[in-house]
Amino acid sequence: MSPERGARRSRVVTVEPALTQLSKLTASETHRLDRAIVAISVNPQLGATVPGTLLRDYTDEIDGVRIIYYVTALQTITIVAYVEA
Repeated sequence: MSPERGARRSRVVTVEPALTQLSKLTASETHRLDRAIVAISVNPQLGATVPGTLLRDYTDEIDGVRIIYYVTALQTITIVAYVEA
């Protein structure tokens, strides 16, 4: 990839129960979570693999958020299954 183009982001899709969790977050928590979601959309390999599954577990200690997600085979879509802020 050429440097002028920048990183290609995957499309992020949120599913239940993450949608329910999102509805309970404050504006500040949502903002912190948004930064983490952008980070994994640019680099889906950020999270640690969850043994025995296709899931990845990403925790941002600075912003205090956690996202459990998986990425499609071509890494074009990131599916968020769980959020915590």
